[in-house]
Amino acid sequence: MAGLLPPSHPGFNFRPGEREPLIFRGTFEYALDAKHRLTVPAKYRAALAGGVVLAFSPETETGSARSLSVWRTEDYDEYAQAALTGVNPLLPRAREMQRLLNNNSFDLELDSANRVMIPASAMNFAGLSKDVVITGSGPCLEVWDRATYESYNEAALARFPEIAASFDHTD
Repeated sequence: MAGLLPPSHPGFNFRPGEREPLIFRGTFEYALDAKHRLTVPAKYRAALAGGVVLAFSPETETGSARSLSVWRTEDYDEYAQAALTGVNPLLPRAREMQRLLNNNSFDLELDSANRVMIPASAMNFAGLSKDVVITGSGPCLEVWDRATYESYNEAALARFPEIAASFDHTD
């Protein structure tokens, strides 16, 4: 589905009168309970108190490690809309992308203990076990299986110079 995902998150273009942008940062280790409930990090509870969208993260490379993303509802709606902006909605690939973004996302509320329940299909998609890591990824949080994240992050850190050098900052 390359070429259909938005190049950047629309929430970064803050204009007066709009909601304030929120940048998620940090890495937090948690354990899911027996009912697959995930505790939201304390520093983000107020921002997410109105509800969240839990979505399958759209990995664009075959074989990439999988995770889930946790968004403020408005931000996910903008993200999904940006992914389809300028694309003829009658094209089969556009319909497929719309389905992928909407069929694999869940509107969830935080319970009184600031937790969200992760649906079984999302647990399976991301290969989550009891031990998870929540990472700040700018416009959203990501939920990873802890062992998967440790392996992914170690490899990403080793490639950091290569990744940084691949961006053209001349414009």
